[in-house]
Amino acid sequence: MSLLVVGLSHRSAPVSVLERAALTADGQIKLAQDTVAAEPATEAAVLATCNRIELYADVDKFHAGVAELSTLLAQHSGVGLDELTPYLYVHYEDRAVHHLFTVACGLDSMVVGEGQILGQIKDSLARAQELHTAGRLLNDLFQQALRVGKRAHSETGIDRAGQSLVTFGLEQLASGGAVEKWAHGKRALVIGAGSMSSLAAATLARAGVAEVVIANRTHERAERLAQILNEADDTDVPARAVPMESVRAELTRADIAVSCTGATGLVLDAEAVAAAVEGRTGHAVAVEESHEERRTSTKADARKTPLPPAGVGADEACPLDLTAPGFSVMGEAAVAGMDAATLEQHAAWAAGSAVDRREAGRRTPEADLELISALAATAATVGRVPELRKPEPVAEVPRPEPVLFLLDLAMPRDIDAAAHRLAGVRLVDIESLAEASADAPMAADVDQVRRIVSDEVAAFGAALRAAHITPTVVALRTMAADVVAGEIARLDGRLPGLDDKQRSEIRQAVHRVVDKLLHAPTVRVKQLAAEPGGAGYADALRTLFDLDPETVASVSRAEDSTEKNRGPQ
Repeated sequence: MSLLVVGLSHRSAPVSVLERAALTADGQIKLAQDTVAAEPATEAAVLATCNRIELYADVDKFHAGVAELSTLLAQHSGVGLDELTPYLYVHYEDRAVHHLFTVACGLDSMVVGEGQILGQIKDSLARAQELHTAGRLLNDLFQQALRVGKRAHSETGIDRAGQSLVTFGLEQLASGGAVEKWAHGKRALVIGAGSMSSLAAATLARAGVAEVVIANRTHERAERLAQILNEADDTDVPARAVPMESVRAELTRADIAVSCTGATGLVLDAEAVAAAVEGRTGHAVAVEESHEERRTSTKADARKTPLPPAGVGADEACPLDLTAPGFSVMGEAAVAGMDAATLEQHAAWAAGSAVDRREAGRRTPEADLELISALAATAATVGRVPELRKPEPVAEVPRPEPVLFLLDLAMPRDIDAAAHRLAGVRLVDIESLAEASADAPMAADVDQVRRIVSDEVAAFGAALRAAHITPTVVALRTMAADVVAGEIARLDGRLPGLDDKQRSEIRQAVHRVVDKLLHAPTVRVKQLAAEPGGAGYADALRTLFDLDPETVASVSRAEDSTEKNRGPQ
C-alpha cells in the first residue's frame, strides 16, 4: 500500500475556485467515508482549511487512486472534474510525506510560519480516527507531522517569518501599522465561534478594543467564547454574545467586524454593509469605481466622441491640413481618423505627384502612394483608419477614511466582495490577503525548517519501510514457535519419563537456540528494509522460509484494525 494525496490550495488555484470547492464539516466526513469505500483506498483523511482542500489516502494502485480521489473531490466539492483538474496537485509516497510535513511547519501557508495549521491537522486526524478511516499509515503520518511542526516552531525562528492569518489580516486592515495602536478603543464584532473566530476575538481583546461582540448560529457556543474572554487573565475587555439575527444591528455600532463561519452563502451582503455605514454616518454610501473601471470608462467616452473633419490645406486639392505645426504627409499619423472616402481622395491627390516637396528629399511620391494605398485598403474594411492616441491620464480620486473595517476569513466568503467598492469601508478577504502575502519576505529560518523537513521525511520513510517488513518477521517467528512446540510435543511422547524440571530445561534450550538463530537475520533484514529500495527484502524472507502469505496478511490486518480503532489522541 502507498500514500497518495490529491488536493488544491491557494498556490494551485485562484480564490474563486477554492471558494466554490470549499467543503462543509458534513461534506468532509462524507468524502472520507466514500474514499475508503472506493476500491483503491483503505484509509482516508481530509485536510480542509480556508485555503486548501486535500485528500490523503492509502492506495494499492497509483493511477486508479489518482483518478478515484480526483473524481471524489469533484463530486463532493460540486466543481466539475474537467474544471477542477487543472488546479489539482498530486503527491505520492515520499513526496506526499514531504508535502504534509511542509504544510505542518507553515511553509506552505498563505502567511509563512503561521502555527494555526497544526490545530487543523490535529482536527483532521481526530475526525479520521472517529470515523475509523485512519489506519496505521495515516495515524503514524499525521502524528509525525504534528511532531515535525512543533519541532520546527521550537527549534527555529519560523514564527518570525509570519503570523497567523488573523494577525496578518488585521495588519492589512491597519494598513501595515501596529494592530494594538489601530484597534485600541474600537468596538469589534466577531461572526462565528470556531477556531479562527476564537483566535480573532482573543487577538482583538489583547489589542485593546473597547468591546468584543460574538455572534454565532449556535448561541451556546457564542456564550461560551464570550465567557472565556471575560475570564481571561491577560485582558479586561468585556465580551458578550448575541444571536445571528442581531448581526446587522451590531454592525451599525461596530468599528471592526471579523467573519469566519461555515455558511455556504453570504452572511453580510453589500446592502447590509452599506446600511451599517449609513447608520453610522447618516449619509448615503457612494459606490466607487475602481481604477480599472475609471480607465475603461474614459476609453469608452473617447470612442463615443466624433472625430473632427479633416481640414483642407493650402495645396490645391489636398484634403489634409499641411500647415498644421509638426505635420508630415508621411506616415500613418497623417491620415489617422480619416474616413474611407477622404482617404481615397488623398490617395488620388498623392498619385498626381502633388506631394509636399518639403518631404521629397526623404521619401518619394511612390513610397507615399504605396503607404496610403495600404491604409486605404484598411479603411475600406473597418470604415476608417484607427486613430492612435495616448490614453488620457486617469485622475486618482482619494478614498475617504474608512469608518467600518471588515475582515473576511471564510471560504467560501462570508462578506460580499462588492463591499470593496463602498466608500467608507475597508474590506480584507482571502483574495486580498493572497495578493498581499505573495511578495512577503522569507525569513532566514525557513531554510533551517526545510532541512528539518528533509531529515524527518527520510526518517519517516525508513521507519515506514522497516514497518512494512514487520508482519513478515512476526510470521517467521510464529512459524518458528510452532516448529518448537511440535518438536517438544514429539519429545514428550518419546521420553515420557522426564520430570517437569527436565522438560522445562529442554523447552527453554530449544527456544534459546531458535531465538539466537533468528535474531541476527531478522535485525539485519529490518535494517536493510529501512533503506531506499529495501521493500524486496520482505519478499525474499517469505520465499526463503516458505511463509504462508495469508499468515503475513493476517498480521497486517490485525495491526491495521488496532490503528483504525484507536480513539482521538
